[in-house]
Amino acid sequence: MASLSQTFGFWQDREIRFDISGEEFALRKGEFVIDTLDSVEDTKGNNGEKGLLMVTNLRLLWHCTRDPRINLSIGFNCTANVTIHNANSRLRGTTQALYVNTKYNNSRFEFVFTYLVQESPRLFTTVSAVWKAYDSSRLYRDLKLRCAIIQDQELILVPHEQVLTKLPGAWNLSSDQGNLGTLYVTNVRVVWFANLAENFNVSIPYLQVVALKIRDSKFGPAFVIETSVHAGSYVLGFRIDPAEKLNDLFKEISSLWKVYSMSPIIGVDFKVESVPKSLDKATVRRVQDGQDVVQTVAQDAFAAYYADEGQKNADRKPVFEPSIGLAVEKLRDGVSLESLWSIQ
Repeated sequence: MASLSQTFGFWQDREIRFDISGEEFALRKGEFVIDTLDSVEDTKGNNGEKGLLMVTNLRLLWHCTRDPRINLSIGFNCTANVTIHNANSRLRGTTQALYVNTKYNNSRFEFVFTYLVQESPRLFTTVSAVWKAYDSSRLYRDLKLRCAIIQDQELILVPHEQVLTKLPGAWNLSSDQGNLGTLYVTNVRVVWFANLAENFNVSIPYLQVVALKIRDSKFGPAFVIETSVHAGSYVLGFRIDPAEKLNDLFKEISSLWKVYSMSPIIGVDFKVESVPKSLDKATVRRVQDGQDVVQTVAQDAFAAYYADEGQKNADRKPVFEPSIGLAVEKLRDGVSLESLWSIQ
């Protein structure tokens, strides 16, 4: 029986990585830079360090200007929300900063970025808009079951998608008796829906495919699609009527999968509007007077960004707070009483 497989290496939008290598930092196929912002401080993990922030269609990339080996890769699939709050920056003092709250491997991480170009909203507007564009285009990247993708027995296409083949006699073999439906093959995904219930459907993007096979089943030879662990490790089987079309279907989807892998259509369409020259060319110069020296302290990267909201296991020791004349629980590093009072 025919088969084709490949290693799944698409991690950039699905993981958070610290201090990665140059190879991991490099853009993967289908990834492109939407905006690059110089003079951005990683206020929570590397307070006092100026760096470069790149916003791509899949993730946020930040590296320290002084030492590029100090860096971050934050996948948009891990991002829960993007907000703006005050933060205490060593380079700008108390100022508005971008808070990126994430969840990865059952842990929550909080990243705080401060843009050192004064009076420029570019950091906030770009990151927020790109993340929303990513979140609204998941059909290109995620396997979907029973979703609103069929209307009046026709596939609802996403931008840049083209239907290449439509097979009305396709049986989904996920149940004991099989379900008769229609199979669509496009340049982005494979879609099947049941003829009697169009909400019973599955959308399988090529991005999540790890193997294609033709193998025997109790219904006869079947076309099988295996998906990545990120897509639930599904094994989806289809029987095609007439059976002579099975090999043609395998060859077609195998060819499309290879072409897609070379130049994936990831689905985040975004263009940065022109920035006023006064803001685009603005820079912040630090005056080295010998008094503003930040000493780097070795620490675990996960601990630096770990968000203890809902994660606290024990009370901290009380300390005297002169501003209110009372003893309070010791605040975590980087948080002041003033900033807590100002949370909206």
